[in-house]
Amino acid sequence: MVGAPGQLKIVFFGTPEVAVPALRALLEAGHELPLVVTQPDRPVGRSRRPVAPPVKRFAESAGLAVEQPLKVRTRSFRERIGACRPDLLVVVAFGRILSARLLDQTPLGAINLHFSLLPKYRGAAPVQWALARGESATGVTTLRVNAMLDAGDMLLREEVAIEPGEHAPALFERLAAIGAPLLVESVAGLASGAIEPRPQDDAAATLAPLLKTEDGWVDPAEHDARTIDGRIRGFDPWPGVWLMRGARRLRLVRGSIAEPQAETADPGRLTPIPGGGVVLQCANGTALRLLEVQPDGRGALDVADAVNGRQIAVGERLEPVRPA
Repeated sequence: MVGAPGQLKIVFFGTPEVAVPALRALLEAGHELPLVVTQPDRPVGRSRRPVAPPVKRFAESAGLAVEQPLKVRTRSFRERIGACRPDLLVVVAFGRILSARLLDQTPLGAINLHFSLLPKYRGAAPVQWALARGESATGVTTLRVNAMLDAGDMLLREEVAIEPGEHAPALFERLAAIGAPLLVESVAGLASGAIEPRPQDDAAATLAPLLKTEDGWVDPAEHDARTIDGRIRGFDPWPGVWLMRGARRLRLVRGSIAEPQAETADPGRLTPIPGGGVVLQCANGTALRLLEVQPDGRGALDVADAVNGRQIAVGERLEPVRPA
């Protein structure tokens, strides 16, 4: 039996900072959360000291029970969830796929808050790939969880314009803030029957796969300025966008589209622009103005400071990173 109208018993699955606003919103809406499930603590930094994920830290500060299973497809874990007798499971950036057996244990199944306008950008990195592929808008979608990746029936969606020059961390923060109340509305609507789930158009689906180190390796001879700028913004902070300056890597941290340089195009070359500044010549006569760079193993630098400190030089060529 589902709990009293307006208040459900919910087991929450989530891990990173972007999931915290949703967990907070469910608490503030008066739902009972007998258990929060998150990823195990992970070693971070040079010390490799284990650090708790943000969802765990928030849950413990709110007095909630926390479980950090190494595996989620075991009988013992299903029994742990079943013992909570939840009405609903809620999943926000948990990082693992739940089994059908687990989903079938609850009267209302499971809801996921996904950071894209489904069916576009199904997968692990929807915000990053939306930026990398030059989208002008994205959004959040709530959906029923099924056995297929981000392919369940949709409940609610809200579109968000991507701001000029916006990087992934800032966009994630905005989407998390917008998605939290949408999730609360979806939970209430699903429980009351006020929201009718709608199937996705699978033919319109696009994928946003897990990021790899190599996704940040660009080639100015092949990629135009808009493509490189999109990757700089989308792949911040990881994997970053990298080129080679001689034998050392250089990360492009922040940039902006410059005026076309067709007459002097020499992809990979750093050239000056009137009034000061440095541009990277890119494919198809395009150019990217560099605003901030980061030599490998050092902190990020304003481009003027990088030139003064001889971390880059006008006239030199940056080359693509090549596989070892």
